[in-house]
Amino acid sequence: NKEKNKNALIPCKKTIGQSNNRKKPYQPKSIINISAMSFGSLGENAITSLNQGALKANCFHNTGEGGVSPYHNKGADIVWQLGTGYFGARNEDGSFSIEKFKKTIQNNSNIKMVEIKLSQGAKPGKGGILPKQKVTSEIAKIRGIKEYTVCISPNSHSAFSNEDELIDFIELLAKESGIPIGIKSAIGKIDFWEKLANKIKTRGEGPDFITIDGGEGGTGAAPLAFTDHVSLPFKVGFKRVFTIFKKYNLTDKITWIGSAKLGFPDRAIVAFSMGCDIVSVAREAMLAIGCIQAQKCHTGHCPTGVATQKKWLQRGLNVKDKSERCAQYIIGFRKELLELTYASGYQHPSEF
Repeated sequence: NKEKNKNALIPCKKTIGQSNNRKKPYQPKSIINISAMSFGSLGENAITSLNQGALKANCFHNTGEGGVSPYHNKGADIVWQLGTGYFGARNEDGSFSIEKFKKTIQNNSNIKMVEIKLSQGAKPGKGGILPKQKVTSEIAKIRGIKEYTVCISPNSHSAFSNEDELIDFIELLAKESGIPIGIKSAIGKIDFWEKLANKIKTRGEGPDFITIDGGEGGTGAAPLAFTDHVSLPFKVGFKRVFTIFKKYNLTDKITWIGSAKLGFPDRAIVAFSMGCDIVSVAREAMLAIGCIQAQKCHTGHCPTGVATQKKWLQRGLNVKDKSERCAQYIIGFRKELLELTYASGYQHPSEF
């Protein structure tokens, strides 16, 4: 197939949700996908470019914890990330609402999976803040909050507080939506993972996929002490968690997603060699649509129009051009990944 060769399509070897008998299991068409970046921290042109790029490259696009916006609905498969603020599925007091969750799923047919964010590599244990000047009426409506007030994601979840409750929450979401449900976390203490693996094995229930984020994970808007020093690097954190799940014979039942500076073929191959089934990339996808790492994300004055809500600055981001660049980055990444795979005598990167 000429088109297939041109786009260097490499589907995920696992069908996510199959082992837990979900009603709508999902096999990602690409093992390289776009990681979580919210509408709110990024502007509408940036999110549109990423989504249209994902559609052209046949990969999925993670919404980030800011909820599902119209700009995520440009045709690509999306993974809806649910953070501690439960944006798109929250009551007025910030608690989780199953009715609103179901409504969001029904209104967005492109949602293929839900990712519960426990923490992220760039600022684990910190929660999130969207400054009030960035909370426009549109963002307030999407997130279910008041406009032009500081939007705070707490540093922990209110819907669950231990391993059993987390599994109950995952099963509730899976039952109501029928789609695969997973978790994302940076790695610190290991006892949580030991207990979780034990409970998954005992109960025969739990996450369909686990995204492991490394301490290298980036954001332009986190305290430097957190960005630089909190949570383990990807290679150390992933190995520790994967080893625990291997001990319980659970690694095949779960799909493993790697995240944190894995946006180059050589880095991705290390991740696949360690046990990842999929790699998610944020930083390089954002560079492809014009980010110059000005580190002004939290100010709303991003000079290239990526991380801002200011219409004047966003005018500098040409969606047609940037969506094509985003797609070409992912296709080029996969093509080189395939070349390295074949050169090593394998058919698929997960055979490393």
